[in-house]
Amino acid sequence: MSANRFVGKVAFITGAARGQGRAEAVRLASEGADIIALDACADFDSTAYDGATEADLAETVALVEGLGRKIVATKTDVRDFDALAAALADGIGTLGRLDVVVANAGICSGAMSWEITPEQWQETLDVNLTGVFHTVKAAIPHLIEQGEGGSIVITSSVAGLRGLPFLGHYVASKHGVTGLAKTLAVELGAHNIRVNTVHPNGVETGMQVNDMHALVQEYSTTLAPIFMGSLPDQISQPEDIANAVAWLASDEARHVTGIQLPVDLGTLIR
Repeated sequence: MSANRFVGKVAFITGAARGQGRAEAVRLASEGADIIALDACADFDSTAYDGATEADLAETVALVEGLGRKIVATKTDVRDFDALAAALADGIGTLGRLDVVVANAGICSGAMSWEITPEQWQETLDVNLTGVFHTVKAAIPHLIEQGEGGSIVITSSVAGLRGLPFLGHYVASKHGVTGLAKTLAVELGAHNIRVNTVHPNGVETGMQVNDMHALVQEYSTTLAPIFMGSLPDQISQPEDIANAVAWLASDEARHVTGIQLPVDLGTLIR
């Protein structure tokens, strides 16, 4: 592991209060980055699990500061473009620059596609797809103006590369960000700004989609096996995803753009 790939750099991370976002903040900070972090720190109407809290975000702050790095963290919802843009601008004003963008914030719920409520559909798309658009829309002008290139990593999912049962709205949102990233990679290449997506399968975070359990049981021999991996581990840890993000964001991947990197325990090859 390279220990100092982000010295002198600043990373902007959404959904940073816990799970993958926290792991990414800690990983990049451990390699020298200062962090601009935000999280909605709220429950969502369509999800069956508790949302992150302000205490969770404070823990991320403490972990980053414990590594000797600076962090500017705010309670900000990615659905609110003006608030997100202001939080990012304030963070850049404090920390001086922007180099890495990790669009990580997302939500998930489970239902058969025709049983997804309009409210579930809209909230999932608003957070997972429009929230990513807001994130990159706010960040890209800063990167272009700075004129030193940069890296954008968007958290998609294996659901962004194939159809998965019980997750029609989530799948649509994650396919959406995968396509958006490809377009951004083409548009931003001349600015030496790289754009890639990372595609986890199951990750052990606070985002436990409990409303899928009954469906997985009901369809255990027909639809559910599509979620099975090939490697022995049953689930990934947030740090596994953070490792991949750190590589994609680093100069070691300076010629890598427009790719979809699965970190999925081999589920996509089954």
